[in-house]
Amino acid sequence: MDFDFQLDLEEVARSLETSEVVAIYFPFLRKTLLIDARSSAVDPPMAKVVEMVATPEERFQSVRELRPRFPRPESLVLIPWPKYVESLVRLKIWERVVARFVNLGFPETVRQCEACYEELVGLEKEEMRRALAGENYRSLWESASGGWEGPDGEIDADEA
Repeated sequence: MDFDFQLDLEEVARSLETSEVVAIYFPFLRKTLLIDARSSAVDPPMAKVVEMVATPEERFQSVRELRPRFPRPESLVLIPWPKYVESLVRLKIWERVVARFVNLGFPETVRQCEACYEELVGLEKEEMRRALAGENYRSLWESASGGWEGPDGEIDADEA
């Protein structure tokens, strides 16, 4: 999963520092880290793990439902993250997420961010466990008889 996907880390960092709403989505987990930096006297900024959506318009709608007292965001950045959750820390993206709320003076949102990170790590571990156990996954090579087919389509008797 953490293959050599090219990410423009400077662009990701710039988006995290300047965009009103950032959605970092994890295709393997089918989850999104939704970060909304907007605040008011009533509503602090928000960090939340939510379900992935199919379109940007659906994401705008979900932000509207989660933050009904705010108008449609002026900027919404969608960032696919095809890497392990831990790579956010290793690549120094996570510190940019947290720094934004530290700099804005919202310690509760910093705590939300940390809870989101822990949730994502837990979801990733559970999904890896499921993949290894074959839960909700099918092998491409498993035959109907339960044995393994070789490249020629023959079932390897030693494996069957």
